[in-house]
Amino acid sequence: MEVNLISDTVTKPSKGMLEAMFSAAVGDDVFKEDPSVNALEEEVASLFGKEVALFFPSGTMTNQTAIKIHTQPGQQLICDQYSHIFHYEGGGVSFNSGVSCRLLEGDRGRISADLIEEAINAPDFYHSPKTALVSLENTTNKGGGAVYDFAEIKKIKALCDQHQLALHLDGARLWNALEVTHESPKDYGAVFDTISLCFSKGLGCPVGSVLVGSKDAIEEALRIRKVFGGGMRQAGYLAAAATYALHHHRADLKEDHKKAKALSDALEASTIVQSVAPVETNIVIFSLKPDQNETEFIHKMREKGILFISLGKGKLRMVTHRDYTDAQHDYVLTTLTQLN
Repeated sequence: MEVNLISDTVTKPSKGMLEAMFSAAVGDDVFKEDPSVNALEEEVASLFGKEVALFFPSGTMTNQTAIKIHTQPGQQLICDQYSHIFHYEGGGVSFNSGVSCRLLEGDRGRISADLIEEAINAPDFYHSPKTALVSLENTTNKGGGAVYDFAEIKKIKALCDQHQLALHLDGARLWNALEVTHESPKDYGAVFDTISLCFSKGLGCPVGSVLVGSKDAIEEALRIRKVFGGGMRQAGYLAAAATYALHHHRADLKEDHKKAKALSDALEASTIVQSVAPVETNIVIFSLKPDQNETEFIHKMREKGILFISLGKGKLRMVTHRDYTDAQHDYVLTTLTQLN
């Protein structure tokens, strides 16, 4: 049996999703004439209470577009040291926007208003880059799927308003966070200037992310998407998958979270595991005891058909997803038990 827990991006479209894709009405989205894309953008914008939305090939492109909208070259954004925009987007912050990152040491990828306030550069001190943007990530990838307290997000928003800073959310796994906290998407739409939403992770789509924001912001995003090479033609086949996932796959995230917690419990019971980070959603990060060889452990588990990755610095990661079946889950739990 092969079990792929490398990421929640390894899923295949469900039967219902494929049927929705095959029957999608399509047009040329570069000319904004694809009815399925237009319908998805209208629905997501309405869901979050934002004026407009724009469909993109990837979450990296939505994040990079948002950074470009909110900043000018030579300015600075504030984010957590674990942020996806810093670690996993190919240096795009500097390459695409000419912007530097002020990295903060938060709690498992989450930063507070107090930390942010200390990091804001005085606008009249021209020796330092001008702070222009704060970027949060919810849930946090490298932080192990941690979820923000919305009360803290509102404090951050008030601080950004006070200092005239834009506020962006990398919401690649915001769908997971919403299943835990039960907040309304409109709560997030009211706080953030732009939000990046991924459909190819927990919701199981093959491709696609959406950026929501104001009319002015998304008009600029359309131009930037073109510059980045993100214009797509009959993208309605992909948009139909996202619409289907929005209607049929969100509730399934609860099962992913339940399985992740069970994996966490099994790892904590193992005599070779040093520690397991708290599990709130679908990401399990753990470390082996010092006398264990990490490379050998990964190889040993791979021989048993169980695939996962190292994040470096002694951190290993498993991610549950909708294609991780009950039978696979039982097999992984049994295998972990036999490690002792």
